[in-house]
Amino acid sequence: MRERLLDAAIACYVRQGIAGASLRMIATEAGTTPALLHYYFGDKQQLQEAVAQERVLPTLGIVIAEMTSAGDDIAAVIAAFVRGVGKAVASAPWLPPLWVREVLCEGGALRGLLVDTIVPKVPALLVQRLAQAQRKGGLNPDLDPRLLVVSLVGLTLFPAASAGIWKSVFGAHDVTPDMLHQHTIALLDRGLELRDAK
Repeated sequence: MRERLLDAAIACYVRQGIAGASLRMIATEAGTTPALLHYYFGDKQQLQEAVAQERVLPTLGIVIAEMTSAGDDIAAVIAAFVRGVGKAVASAPWLPPLWVREVLCEGGALRGLLVDTIVPKVPALLVQRLAQAQRKGGLNPDLDPRLLVVSLVGLTLFPAASAGIWKSVFGAHDVTPDMLHQHTIALLDRGLELRDAK
């Protein structure tokens, strides 16, 4: 039942936003009562924290695991980040719309989680790896590693969040996640002047 309640909370968060999703609404989505939500999670804030800890962070852990296993080659690390985001989105299709609504939008309830918990684990680590590769001559010296991480997030999460739009506009319903991954890697390999790009 707990898992079903978490699923219902995420569905409501994506549609109405965290602030707009009441416990009654989430209970209705789960086919149960607000009393059961109170039993499992206490209040709305505790439910939000449970979603962050039990769903959002483990999903982002997929990206961390891919990057950790990539070794020292910067091309492999970047490819692992792109692949990791793809795997995270495939396992949790709710991630991109939740990211747009609750991280990108001003006042989003998950922005603090991003800054306090996720940034030290993924973006900050990636900036360090990129800067190190740049010092060794393995990465375009004209790029700012911090902005490169912003670009990587834009090249991975934005296409997932806006897929319904661009697939319709360009008649690109045939584009698979694997095709998008290959496109992103090809774009990055050329644009970043990576050595021995995979």
